[in-house]
Amino acid sequence: MEKVKLKLLYSDLKPELDMIEKELEQAVDSKSHLLNDASLHLLQAGGKRIRPVFVLLAGKFGNYNIDVMKQVAVPLELIHMASLVHDDVIDDSDIRRGKPTVKAEWNNSVAMYTGDFILARALEYITDIDSPKLHHILSKTMIEVCRGEIIQIEDKYKLDQNLRDYLRRIKRKTALLISSSCELGALVSGTDEKTAAHLRRFGYFIGMSFQIIDDILDFTSTDEELGKPAGSDFIQGNITLPVLCARRDPEVYSLLKNSLQKELTDKERLLVVKTIRNSPGISEAKAVSERYLKKALQELDYLPKSPANKTMRKIAFFIGKRKF
Repeated sequence: MEKVKLKLLYSDLKPELDMIEKELEQAVDSKSHLLNDASLHLLQAGGKRIRPVFVLLAGKFGNYNIDVMKQVAVPLELIHMASLVHDDVIDDSDIRRGKPTVKAEWNNSVAMYTGDFILARALEYITDIDSPKLHHILSKTMIEVCRGEIIQIEDKYKLDQNLRDYLRRIKRKTALLISSSCELGALVSGTDEKTAAHLRRFGYFIGMSFQIIDDILDFTSTDEELGKPAGSDFIQGNITLPVLCARRDPEVYSLLKNSLQKELTDKERLLVVKTIRNSPGISEAKAVSERYLKKALQELDYLPKSPANKTMRKIAFFIGKRKF
């Protein structure tokens, strides 16, 4: 139901998004049946497609041409997809979006090469855009995303990390790709530098808010709503903002510390989830998300009033209150 509500916010883009969906299917098509099956397995599991949406909306501030816009929207979603396939190997995750992951359905080797294949397809698409500047922005973003993944591995199971550690991680893990979606959508449609900069910052702030809400939902949603066990991030050793805020309580800190040092039973996992869910950590994390959301909306204030501006604003409000 929540995904339906989100899609209604940008229902005006449905014809273009349907076109991009078909392009994504064509992009992962190859002569290998195994690669086709593994790639389509993730693609057909669904997703919010929020990155293509931001590419298209940003393009509405310039000279919008869907045949050009899709050459940016498709690779941005492909890069996101490739990162998910690789993440599931690193995190040893069996379930994503309520379905078996590629690595669970096949194995780690197939998953790693499928991720590499999808990433290569993304690069193939973007080279049709004759713009070294655009290529530079995207490659720099991909480098930072990789750095973020390495930082996440280094920070795993470290309960005593600080807020800056967390923020630098989610910046690279999520915010930069959304930020680049907005900036590249603006640049490829020929907006001026100032407009592109406001859209880049909007994407960054909304990306930070989006990830914090994601980390909150890991504790406040049910297994069924998430399509995976609640508290999965914590079980995998990822210390998120609700945990950082909740750990100030000595009793909670002790529970979390002990829980990170062993493999949890389902009963123990649910105790951790319930403890965080009932702690002030949830409301404190929401307050941080709200601050990023407010900054995102301020960036839109600098841009011309338009249907695209209005839709971006609605999506921003929705992200701040989303329940999936």
